[in-house]
Amino acid sequence: MFSHASARPTRRALFAISLVIWLLSPTSQAATHVVASIKPIDSLVAGVMAGTGERPHLLVPGAASPHTYSLRPSDMAALSSAQVVFWVGPMLETFLARPLAQLPSGVRVVALARAPGVRLLPVRVGFGVAQEEHDDAHESPDTHAGDAGINPHIWLDPRNAEAMVREIARTLSAVDPAHAARYRANADALEARLRRLDDALQRTLAPVRGVPFMVFHDAYAYFDARYRLNAVGALTVEPSLPPGARRVEAAREAIRHYGVRCVFREPEFASPLIRTVTAGRDVRVGVLDPLGADLKPGPDLYFRLMRNLGAHLEACLAH
Repeated sequence: MFSHASARPTRRALFAISLVIWLLSPTSQAATHVVASIKPIDSLVAGVMAGTGERPHLLVPGAASPHTYSLRPSDMAALSSAQVVFWVGPMLETFLARPLAQLPSGVRVVALARAPGVRLLPVRVGFGVAQEEHDDAHESPDTHAGDAGINPHIWLDPRNAEAMVREIARTLSAVDPAHAARYRANADALEARLRRLDDALQRTLAPVRGVPFMVFHDAYAYFDARYRLNAVGALTVEPSLPPGARRVEAAREAIRHYGVRCVFREPEFASPLIRTVTAGRDVRVGVLDPLGADLKPGPDLYFRLMRNLGAHLEACLAH
């Protein structure tokens, strides 16, 4: 007679069964050929693919965070049938590093942090770091060996987005030459739209460039550098882990010392830490979302995300 424990399917067995069922289902026969890791990357890829009748499979949906995400059976199925996978790189989507290494050699895995023209910035850990200049930024793809020290939120500079769009179009044109002209035309249109976005954000944020603020975690180095904003630090270095008492006290002191006007939380992380840090301080609390957690995926998401960042920063810092 079988024991109760032996009759219970293991989580691994259930995962394998679900994957087989997905692969054999009619839906899986229309295989997803392009996979994108996070919503901002998915948005840029979808923009380049517009008009082809296809769109990328998005791995990290909704308000999920790439810092804590686990792949679903449908994600594994999409990866197994993909011709191209676009991601930032192992410094952000750590959950993807092993699955991508196990894909067949014919699958093109494109780490967009390594795209030509993408400007990289280092991780910032202290308070009061000058944001005006980043002399240690890297632009050459040959300088990416130290990925662990690189801030991975590369999409928050529209100039980086332009470089990524060019790389996306080059890759898709090589894999699918029948649509190469479409990819190039879409990329040209996206680059022009990104330049208009950049100009609009420069105008929106110019009046608040010198106003000090603090963020939940250091996701905004590229945005800060591009628009010369005065971020004095982040509450936590690792967003999935609570900071220690020493860092909380250092953040409270930085708010006082630098005259921080706003502290920004993020929608996918709990806010008790914000209340602790701002208690007894004359400071406003705002919300910044670097991923588009509540935005509908698609070609417009990136532009809405960036406009929202600009509007929320301006609204909190200007008053």
